[in-house]
Amino acid sequence: MTREEKGQIIDALADKFSKHNHFYITDASGFSVAQINAFRRICFNKGVEYRVYKNTLIRKALEKQPKGNYDSLYKVLHGFSGVIFSKESGNAPAKAIQEYRKKNEGNPAFKGASIQSDLFIGEENLTVLGDLKSKNELIGEIISMLQAPAQNVLSALLSSKQTVAGLVKTLEGRAK
Repeated sequence: MTREEKGQIIDALADKFSKHNHFYITDASGFSVAQINAFRRICFNKGVEYRVYKNTLIRKALEKQPKGNYDSLYKVLHGFSGVIFSKESGNAPAKAIQEYRKKNEGNPAFKGASIQSDLFIGEENLTVLGDLKSKNELIGEIISMLQAPAQNVLSALLSSKQTVAGLVKTLEGRAK
């Protein structure tokens, strides 16, 4: 690969890093072609993109980022590294890794992630990241919490129509 080709890959990768708020770095060593294709299929179904890059290209692309300090992420760039990009959901890549691991053993190993420029390094953070709620899930929960009191009042009024009508008739009778 020539320097010009490497430069083009670094620029394209730097552009991907800048356009995606969430990315995960995994260990892609030991993957066969069939395993990589199966993992890519799971990633595609989760709405994320998986690509394998050389560590030096990943590091140089991260160094081009205007925001974010990725020094601790550079330490995990060894061996074969794959990058999972996600625009919308910070937990979709973690769920893709966990789903693949249920069907296959061990791979891919989680190295680190950047979620909204916050870094998570090490395998122990994968379960935490998988439990994160996406923006849409949080919005849905907030909407349902806001609707709950109004729904309770409406259901109470509708279920006790006869009781309210009976009270009104009783009070009407006393007033005469």
